Amino acid sequence: MRLVPLNAVEVDRAVRHLRRRDPVLAAIISRVGRCAWETERAGSAFSSLVEAMLYQQITGKAAASVHRRLRGVLGRRHPRPQEILAASTRALRGAGLSRQKIAYMRDLAARAGDGLPLRGLSRRPDEEVIEALCAVKGIGRWTAEMFLIFRLGRLDVLPVDDYGVRKAAQRAYGLRELPDARWLREKGEAWRPYRTVASWYLWRSLEPGGVEPAE
Repeated sequence: MRLVPLNAVEVDRAVRHLRRRDPVLAAIISRVGRCAWETERAGSAFSSLVEAMLYQQITGKAAASVHRRLRGVLGRRHPRPQEILAASTRALRGAGLSRQKIAYMRDLAARAGDGLPLRGLSRRPDEEVIEALCAVKGIGRWTAEMFLIFRLGRLDVLPVDDYGVRKAAQRAYGLRELPDARWLREKGEAWRPYRTVASWYLWRSLEPGGVEPAE
């Protein structure tokens, strides 16, 4: 996996904006330090989506293990649509994939070979990318948002259904319960047009030393 840091000037501009607009986020930024958000540039958009599917609803450690075995089955680090379609169900199951995820990946592979414009997504607005990807079985809004953030490097994405973002916001803002999507959207208005950077800091705040829970 080849990770590429975001433009330093743009990230610094985002951090200054967030510090001015939200004192709670400013405190998190001070504790976490410099934003080290990176995007993946190795492989194709298709292989990035396959990886995103692998990480759905299982732990990162388990997903990494399945990803490693899948590479062994396919014989390459970054799978292509034709290789997913050619692989037998038995081989894919042996790599640790559920039948449901196999069906999802085959649907993605079939669509990628039948006109889904993955290469052109980088030139389309965020919501158009989400709409195009959500037409594929197994890709919901969260997966599409992760693609926007970690593949396309979009600056203004706020994954309001992400558990990590919700948990971090609960701790940072001293909420009794996990905030819902509406609360996060309203709070996130102050972070525009850098909501991705705000999300990155919220994720990092869950790491040791990242945030002191509000009283």
